[in-house]
Amino acid sequence: MTRTTLQSIASAAGVTRGAVYWHFANKRTLFRAMRDQVSLPLFDRTELLGTDGPDPLLAVQRFLHSVVDRIEKDPRTRRTFEIMSLKCEYVDEFRTELKRHAQSCSELSAKLALVYERAKDTGTMRSDLSPESAALDTCVFVTGLLRLWLIDEDGALLRPHVDELISNHIASRRSQADKPGATRRVSGMRRAPRTANRRLAC
Repeated sequence: MTRTTLQSIASAAGVTRGAVYWHFANKRTLFRAMRDQVSLPLFDRTELLGTDGPDPLLAVQRFLHSVVDRIEKDPRTRRTFEIMSLKCEYVDEFRTELKRHAQSCSELSAKLALVYERAKDTGTMRSDLSPESAALDTCVFVTGLLRLWLIDEDGALLRPHVDELISNHIASRRSQADKPGATRRVSGMRRAPRTANRRLAC
């Protein structure tokens, strides 16, 4: 996007360059307008429901599923993520946007750390894991997961394995006593497998 001119944007939109400049002073203000039209689950809101339940790790698992589901089912959100993740160089006037992203990740990490702290208190998370380190690791996991999900347009690499990857990520945090076979069966967490040939129109 940094190399795209407002003239090319105007041509693609079927309007004059003057019309674009009437609404947007530069590409950064246009970017912000696009960005503000969508509430992104990873950057704008973090719905960690059920953190006060007996298994706080389930709240993280549901959150990770909800982020992928939103990208998968909402074309506008998906296109916005594509631009932000794959089509925008964060240099020059866009460097401030990079700082915004870093701040959002920092806020998400802080929220996750609180959930992981409670998971340790309830005995569901391994005692040798630092909540802060585990939270940062989850931020790295989900941002990388979304980027690779967008790249995997043919569904031949990642998309069929998303549920398994999320389950493994959460399982790596569980205490030995809370591993499968030693814990309660979780209701409502089974999901239909995603097929490799599933395509979504953008």
